[in-house]
Amino acid sequence: METVKYGATGRRKTSVARVNLKPGTGQIRINKLPFEQYFCNEIDRVVILEPMNITNTINKFDLDVKITGGGTTGQAGAMRLALARALSVCDPENKKLLKKGELLSRDPRMKERKKPGQKGARKKFQWVKR
Repeated sequence: METVKYGATGRRKTSVARVNLKPGTGQIRINKLPFEQYFCNEIDRVVILEPMNITNTINKFDLDVKITGGGTTGQAGAMRLALARALSVCDPENKKLLKKGELLSRDPRMKERKKPGQKGARKKFQWVKR
């Protein structure tokens, strides 16, 4: 018998996360590494597992995740969105809980581009009076 798999994609800043969710024991593999080894920061781990805490699905699914681009915070945000989307697909009851917790919306904040004639996005070159 074939096992049921649920997949979803999440993005945050320049990071992209693809999550494959299947019923299991709660094993999480990110880019073929264990969860604790890939995300060393405790805050990132809490952010990622928030959708599973809200839906009470910890240790009910195995996760296989591929993450590319960005830094650790962006990758954690991308994985959180992808996980929330996958959980909402597998059970319609989860979608209500996740929507209430505002976990199904993408964070639109991106890095502002550098402008010509300036030192950065907002910072100007030093002005000299004389």
